[in-house]
Amino acid sequence: MSTIIRTEALRFTYPADEGGQAVHALRGVDLEIEKGSFVAVLGHNGSGKSTLAKTFNAVLLPVGGRVWVEGMDTTDESLLLAIRQRVGMVFQNPDNQIVANVVEEDVAFGPENLGVPSGEIRERVDSALRAVGMYGFACHAPHLLSGGQKQRIAIAGVIAMEPECIVLDEATAMLDPVGRREVLSTVHRLNREKGITVILITHHMNEAQEADRVIVMDGGKAVMDGTPREVFVQAGPLRAMGLTVPDTVDLLCRLRMDGWDLPLDALSVEECADVIAKACRGR
Repeated sequence: MSTIIRTEALRFTYPADEGGQAVHALRGVDLEIEKGSFVAVLGHNGSGKSTLAKTFNAVLLPVGGRVWVEGMDTTDESLLLAIRQRVGMVFQNPDNQIVANVVEEDVAFGPENLGVPSGEIRERVDSALRAVGMYGFACHAPHLLSGGQKQRIAIAGVIAMEPECIVLDEATAMLDPVGRREVLSTVHRLNREKGITVILITHHMNEAQEADRVIVMDGGKAVMDGTPREVFVQAGPLRAMGLTVPDTVDLLCRLRMDGWDLPLDALSVEECADVIAKACRGR
């Protein structure tokens, strides 16, 4: 698979407030994100995960190192529009991304600003709303929708710009469990059916376990990088960083502490139930 985003020795520092000290949010991050992959980025508050996300489409620019999007340097101002067409951002609060009083007008906002012809805008809006399961709400007022529905509209607005990658920066943090499931189901389907690269910034371990790859940020560095199974079996180091593990791994850890000989890489409920059932039969 080809690389869509690459960082090299990436550093970012937030300037000091009056009387304070500068915050070194990223301290030399080297990553490659493959096109078409689904990547979850985990980390506690202040780990650098959201700062990393914002460098992927030049919301923030490096103070050191580089970020390339399909070979385009994000520090090159002449490439800014092309970069943001390829990498779309969905933020934590959907109300901050909704700019119109009618759903279809909101979804059309991005393509209109790109100068897309009106006939094509209509096609893109309809296609994007169908992709997120919100076509029937095209003429609704966004403020009357639920949190999960608003976030799906925000995602539709990004899709209408036809990006190759969508970055969700804590996009489920303000949602209830139903809204969270709606959004995750939508982005998994977009990744699976349309081949859109998805980068999910989250602190929910159960969201990350369905990803192709998990990157763990701590102290401004990528300290773990692998498949969900490879990362989540490291329960001790994850807890030392202030993170939890998926519920299934937590249960298996507790049983191991009680003397059960169980693997820690049974992530799904079904796998977890199977290994516990086998262990019970063997006793």
